[in-house]
Amino acid sequence: MDAYFLLAFFLFGLTTLGTLSTTMEARAFFVFGDSLVDNGNNNYLATTARADSPPYGIDYPTHQPTGRFSNGLNIPDIISEHLGAEPTLPYLSPELRGGKLLVGANFASAGVGILNDTGIQFVNIIRISEQLLYFEQYQQSLSSLVGRAQTKRLVNQALVLISLGGNDFVNNYFLVPFSVRSIEFALPDYVYYLISEYKKILARLYELGARRVLVTGTGPLGCAPAELAQRSLNGDCDPELLGAADQFNSLLLQTLKELNNHFGSDIFISANAFRTHMDFISDPEAYGFVTSKVACCGQGPYNGLGLCTVASNLCANRNLYAFWDAFHPTEIGNRIIVSQFMIGSAEYMHPMNLSTILAMDAGT
Repeated sequence: MDAYFLLAFFLFGLTTLGTLSTTMEARAFFVFGDSLVDNGNNNYLATTARADSPPYGIDYPTHQPTGRFSNGLNIPDIISEHLGAEPTLPYLSPELRGGKLLVGANFASAGVGILNDTGIQFVNIIRISEQLLYFEQYQQSLSSLVGRAQTKRLVNQALVLISLGGNDFVNNYFLVPFSVRSIEFALPDYVYYLISEYKKILARLYELGARRVLVTGTGPLGCAPAELAQRSLNGDCDPELLGAADQFNSLLLQTLKELNNHFGSDIFISANAFRTHMDFISDPEAYGFVTSKVACCGQGPYNGLGLCTVASNLCANRNLYAFWDAFHPTEIGNRIIVSQFMIGSAEYMHPMNLSTILAMDAGT
């Protein structure tokens, strides 16, 4: 397909969906997970997993760092645009009170994984078990404001996004040549263990009232600039990490189907983050990128080593780069990802895309 046609189709979809979203009644939005979706919780923690210094936020409306691991907006922000709502505040933000509670909350924390030992090098982060406890606290706070019945209704009707799994590989199993987990588990067994633990987390979300949960799966980990810098001699994606992500995503999709069958409803929506990322990684020019290998901000090979700081190399035009830093997409990359969440076919979104969910739920 012609590259210009692909880009035109993408931009048309964004325009159409932007118009559609303004006609929909905003619903509450809750976010759980890691740095792909954290919008500032780690700013309030004594941790090295932070994005609160320039040049992070260089293209955010305030042009200031916010704690988002992006040059601008991240995935939850862009989903909020389609919901016709303001972005959710970090749960730890002192601004999250009163009427702001009705918008929802973001509980995500950079560095976390499915397992509690993932990200221990970052010390003080909000483990997923703590994020779920905070969700309970949030509901108690909202109940005191609007009552238990209205709180239950708001949570049941909310959209939930969860992003976990990537750190369990890059910041745990594959962190060093022989990590504790890699000694304990062969890779297929580790994947099975991760999914068994993830299933408990998702079931707990259901117990806490979540009825529409978008589960992103894991992107092509071996293609991130950080992994290219450390594991690639010729710029090709690392096959071991790609295989790990593929095993994880396949088993996750099967588990989501099992959970939906168990609950008798399409509670959990699978978003094929691997396929979405690979589209613009394998053919960056079709999406207007000059590269999908080199990060916009960083140093070393592929700008994939170390942190993104004021001393790093910084590209002049972030819209031409698929990756912002060693692991995270640019805002335009995030917009491409969310566009597939919204209008993607069954190979991207199962059992339905987000536009279908919003239209269906609006009619009930």
